[in-house]
Amino acid sequence: MFVNRKDAGEQLGKALEKYQSKHPIIFGIARGGIEVGYYAAQHLNCDFEPIIVRKLGYPRQPEAAFGAIAEDGSLYLDPWSNQYLNKEIIEQVIKNEKEEIQRRIETYRRGEKLTDLKDRVVILIDDGIATGSTLFAAIEMCKKQQPHKLVVAVPVSGYQKLAKIRAKADDVIILEKREDFFAVSEGYVDFANLNDKQVQYFMDQWHDKKKKVQAN
Repeated sequence: MFVNRKDAGEQLGKALEKYQSKHPIIFGIARGGIEVGYYAAQHLNCDFEPIIVRKLGYPRQPEAAFGAIAEDGSLYLDPWSNQYLNKEIIEQVIKNEKEEIQRRIETYRRGEKLTDLKDRVVILIDDGIATGSTLFAAIEMCKKQQPHKLVVAVPVSGYQKLAKIRAKADDVIILEKREDFFAVSEGYVDFANLNDKQVQYFMDQWHDKKKKVQAN
């Protein structure tokens, strides 16, 4: 169990040291993965950016995901989603989440596009894997850009999705695996959802650090 996301990010950074010489880029999946990714990238002294992915929640139970959509439109739908939802409902949820994705791009990345990933070592980081929906959508988005290597790195995950993740990524690094794992919060002593202000703090810190390096 991890103390908090900072602890998880620092431990993950150490586990990723084998990629430090490859000049990787770390993508933190918003929101929770941004804090974890920030500390991992700080440890590796590598490039770091937020990637925006939104889970698609059932209309009457939005915390339960039937899929996810990435900022480029890459879509992951649970195989059972069509049995519970019709096409119109799915399309409406997707439309709503696209609007939120655009808002987050403006807020977290100042409206800038993601760095070109072709031939780069890309490390996708989240604060944990429960359903895996957002991660699968993020993987599809990254693979379209033909990176040299796609690495998935998370502090904690259940066993249920591991085989599928390993089939989609070139390398998978998970520090703690759990048999019965229903919520990411189960892997942390101190865990709370991040808000926009907290995410912006990490991104401001990162931009300030880059400016200091460039100035020197």
